[in-house]
Amino acid sequence: MAQLNIPAEERTLTDPDEIRAYLKPFGIWYEKWEVEGRIGTDATDEEILAAYEPEITRLKEAGGYVTADVINVTPETPNLGAMLEKFNKEHTHHEDEIRFTVKGKGLFHLHPEEETVFSVTVEAGDLINVPNGMKHWFHLCEEKTIRCIRLFEDPAGWTPHYSENGVHENYLPLCWGGPKKENLN
Repeated sequence: MAQLNIPAEERTLTDPDEIRAYLKPFGIWYEKWEVEGRIGTDATDEEILAAYEPEITRLKEAGGYVTADVINVTPETPNLGAMLEKFNKEHTHHEDEIRFTVKGKGLFHLHPEEETVFSVTVEAGDLINVPNGMKHWFHLCEEKTIRCIRLFEDPAGWTPHYSENGVHENYLPLCWGGPKKENLN
């Protein structure tokens, strides 16, 4: 189940409807899709894409996405540290970032223009998008495992464009959203 943390307000949301309502004004969607019983624990990427074909097709038609794939990250992933370094600093993309989490857990910090930073912890069953151009960064949780369906407008995928004065260093990379570093003393 997703959890939304707003450190500046010392507020946490766990109700899916409240999360959805909070995110909507920022152009961020949150959906909950069934995982339990829909795919096996050892499902192949192709089986996962087939199982969620109706939802993928709906999103493709609504957002102009042309391709979907499955990303699998585990502690055994080659060059995991280097891969994660690309995403744990504040950045944007020139297209939406859409993730449906099939397995594992991760943390998106989101920084809408002229707004406070908030975070969304996602796990199996959670779908979230980060709109084109929104500042954000991502961390894996303790298990360092995540398996997600990704959708793209460009079949080649996207490239991070880093913020010059990113605020990511002011926030702990903890799945529960954590306080700002300067508030820890």
